[in-house]
Amino acid sequence: MNAARTPANRADHWPARRRRGAVAIGALLAMSAAVVAHLPSATADPPPRVGLVCTTGSGGVATSPVFNLTTRTGYISLPDGNTAFMWGYSSGFDPFQHPGPVLCVNQGDTVTVIVHNTLPDPTSIVFPGQDNVLADGLTSDVQTTAAGQLTSLAAPAGPAGGTVTYTFTASHPGTFIYESGTDPEKQVRMGLFGALVVRPWLGTNYAYDRADSRFTPSEEFLVLLSEIDPYQHQAVEQGRAFNPNSYHARYWLINGRGFPDSIADNSASWLPSQPYGALAAVTPFGAPTHPYPGLARYLNVGTEDYPFHPHGNNGLVIGRDGRPLEGATGQDLSMEKFAINIGPGQTWDVLFKWYDAEGYSPANPVPVTVPSLANQVIGLFYSGSPYLGTKETLPPGTQSLNQCGEYYIISHNHALYQITSWGVTMTGPITYMRIDPPRPNTCG
Repeated sequence: MNAARTPANRADHWPARRRRGAVAIGALLAMSAAVVAHLPSATADPPPRVGLVCTTGSGGVATSPVFNLTTRTGYISLPDGNTAFMWGYSSGFDPFQHPGPVLCVNQGDTVTVIVHNTLPDPTSIVFPGQDNVLADGLTSDVQTTAAGQLTSLAAPAGPAGGTVTYTFTASHPGTFIYESGTDPEKQVRMGLFGALVVRPWLGTNYAYDRADSRFTPSEEFLVLLSEIDPYQHQAVEQGRAFNPNSYHARYWLINGRGFPDSIADNSASWLPSQPYGALAAVTPFGAPTHPYPGLARYLNVGTEDYPFHPHGNNGLVIGRDGRPLEGATGQDLSMEKFAINIGPGQTWDVLFKWYDAEGYSPANPVPVTVPSLANQVIGLFYSGSPYLGTKETLPPGTQSLNQCGEYYIISHNHALYQITSWGVTMTGPITYMRIDPPRPNTCG
């Protein structure tokens, strides 16, 4: 690939309840879901099966969207069979979800976010990268006690029923984090965070107000990276104190899920509180129907650097922290990266393409001798052929989840200890890029 810019079971006793068998079962379920990712949906207005899922304002006028966010408690499923008690923002007054909804607005919008707090603690939201944020009509500023002790980075909603209304003008396009500004060592780590996407003046198929930031709208993907220390979550669930100096992450997630659940559809039925999948589905770049690259929006709400590593994918970094990489006079300062090393609190916007560079096919075969079946190990995603869009007969008894001769390329954190779940390897922030044959095809 080249780049160019153009409630479940509770885990009250975590170590004793690791069920590795659940990983294998979950893998089959999740991978099966990925294979049917393009089948028609029975619902009238479903979210896309793969890719970014936007939440738009539920009130206000077109240029003044209003979002209601309700703090909730709930549980998420983890790849080793455990569950984690979480806090989170739900859309409107919906049940708990993790992470919070992806808020999508347009540049220049006057955005209103109303927080309805059901938690036992006061809570707030900060919007890094946004200017002149107001809380209940006043500047949302740091809060201190009479003695000068910092209590919150923003005006909070009171516990157990309090509300606060934030407003700001979305002046800059790009990818941003929103998260709790009150006791973030506790509240952000418990799950009070989400993504904010500001579309530029040029339109929804541009990342920034630059002609060379255009992308294919159906190939826009969220890569929201986070982590969990289960001992902190257990302490909060049980109302016990937790010393933040003893914090130690043992789970790492992508879009609120770990592999193999990460490659399941958006809104997979067996993940009711974890709505966002991370599978990237693309088609080869360069066809008349595919003249623009895809866009990956990376966000890090954890405490460590996350060196995300899409195999075979040199991405072009075009923006960081909601600002395009350009000089003072607009010159292009984008950079090609093999691994995207996102620091804590950062966001990166990355364009990418997949080229069928060699055009290999049965008529233009790969210039190597393909091993005999006796010397091959057939994987679940193998079509029986090395050629895109081609399926061949597999040995009797071989199971394949390949639908139409598509390719799958893995992507994962390259700090390998981060692709574990309390010691269970090959889990955590791992996903795939699915490359479908050029249309028309038999992929559904």
